[in-house]
Amino acid sequence: MSARDDILGAIRAGKPAMNAPAPAVPSYDDGYPQDRGALTALFAERLTTMGGTWQAPTDGQNLDDALQEALADKLGKPFADAVIASNASEVAGNRGINENDDPTTLHDVDIAVLRATFGVAETGSVAFTEKELTVNAVAYLAQHLVVLLDPAEIVTNLHRAYQRDDFAGARYTVFHTGPSATADIEGVLVRGAQGVRSLTVIAATANA
Repeated sequence: MSARDDILGAIRAGKPAMNAPAPAVPSYDDGYPQDRGALTALFAERLTTMGGTWQAPTDGQNLDDALQEALADKLGKPFADAVIASNASEVAGNRGINENDDPTTLHDVDIAVLRATFGVAETGSVAFTEKELTVNAVAYLAQHLVVLLDPAEIVTNLHRAYQRDDFAGARYTVFHTGPSATADIEGVLVRGAQGVRSLTVIAATANA
């Protein structure tokens, strides 16, 4: 028997014989706005603080036009020449994504369009599971990430996020908070250093 087995055996033998359920953890969101509009505004504020962009389509504006408007000054090439991989049914891309794709084949994607499962007002984050991503790497290898988010799916904080069934039931869940950034090179903030150069969240009701 190894020393490890000895140690674990001693711990098991000394375990108190009592029923001690885990305590209930508060959600710590009493101070957050309950009004949906105010919560959405808080999300947009926190997203902007983290370097992301909030885009609320104007009356009558479709998602394709909102997407082009959001990326007009960021793409660096004509929009018609962009490689767009879209997993959102509301936006037609020109580059398909299949679950069996080698992740390295997504290196040429200019714009990835995904629908977030939900957003978190506390941090301005958007959440994806394996269902929304299809290939996890698409949210990291694309030059620009455009996220469709239903304002009704914004929760107050991460405590509420962890309580959601879609979070607990997923095999893979990731939170994105703004574009990739680093400030450890001479103290200069650089965006897009290890991932997407921009992250734009567009308000879009699900199944619209």
